This record gives sequence, C-alpha cells and structure tokens, in this order.
Amino acid sequence: MAVFAAIVAVLGLPGGFTIFGAVPITAQTLGVMLAGAILGPWLGALSMTVLLTLVAVGLPLLAGGRGGIGVFLGPSAGYALGWIAGALVIGLIVHARNRKPTSPNTLLGVVVGGILVVYAVGIPVQSAVTRLPLAETALTSMVFLPGDLVKAALTTVIVTTLVRGYPRAFRRTWEAASPNRDRVLTR
Repeated sequence: MAVFAAIVAVLGLPGGFTIFGAVPITAQTLGVMLAGAILGPWLGALSMTVLLTLVAVGLPLLAGGRGGIGVFLGPSAGYALGWIAGALVIGLIVHARNRKPTSPNTLLGVVVGGILVVYAVGIPVQSAVTRLPLAETALTSMVFLPGDLVKAALTTVIVTTLVRGYPRAFRRTWEAASPNRDRVLTR
C-alpha cells in the first residue's frame, strides 16, 4: 500500500498543467489506476486513503507540491477524494470473482473506476467550488478524457504484463477461489 501511495506522489512531481479550468492535468491518476488494478479493491482504496491523509496533514504529495487541508477545499478536491472510490471500483471489477486479471476486465475496471467514478465525484465538487453550472463543468472536464484514456490503456498493458511476467503477485486473488486449492497447498 505504501508503495502505491508513493507511486501516486512521485507521479505528481513533474507537476501539472491546466487547460480551460482550475484542475490540473497530472499523471497521478495513472497511479490510482495501478493501485486498484494491482492491489485489489480494499488495499487499493486504503493506499489512496493513506496518501490523502498524508496530504491533509500537510505533506506536499499532490502535483506541484500541494498539500495541507486547503487542498480539500479547492476545485480539485472531488477528484482527489474520488481516487479512493475509483481504486475500490477498479479493484472490484479487475478482481471480480477472484479471477486472474485479464486485459478486458482490467480495461473495463480502469475506465469505470479510474475515469467514470473519479469524474462522478470530481465534477460536482468542482462545480460547487467554482460556482459554475454542472453541465458547463462537465463539458470543460472533458479535456481530461483523452489523457485518462491513454492512462487506462497504459495501466491495462502494465497489469497484463505483470500477470504474465510475475503471476505470483496476483495469486492471492484467484487462488482463493480455486477448486483445487487444498490439493495445491498440501503438495
């Protein structure tokens, strides 16, 4: 969990840039997607909770060295809080029925959790903070979509490669549901 919280923080080191709004475009959502897809729902969400708790106490772990409780009062607060729910949903979809992650369920998980869920939390909060209409905020937030789709594809490639190259890292999820589990463990 700590490693993935650190990965998200490191992905924010280059900073972010804004286009048509107050919320920066960063690489940090790539880390959120990887956390949910690799760690699973509960550990992925917990790793994002740890990261945001550290941010709240003042550590400058968000893009551009931002930290402190004030981060959660700004336009990007909902997106950051959406990382927790996003990692949870990603993990639930990618590791559904305790099966080995595959390309299709990984891509589905990161698009639904890493994009739709994060936007569903982020857009209304941004709208409330900036006092812009929800529809206008949603429209301007579409500037994030191409980059987030690239991050979803990259996450899918990374997870699929890890499953093939280091399957032991993922066995905790699909071995528990294996009908031959007892036989495998007694050999």
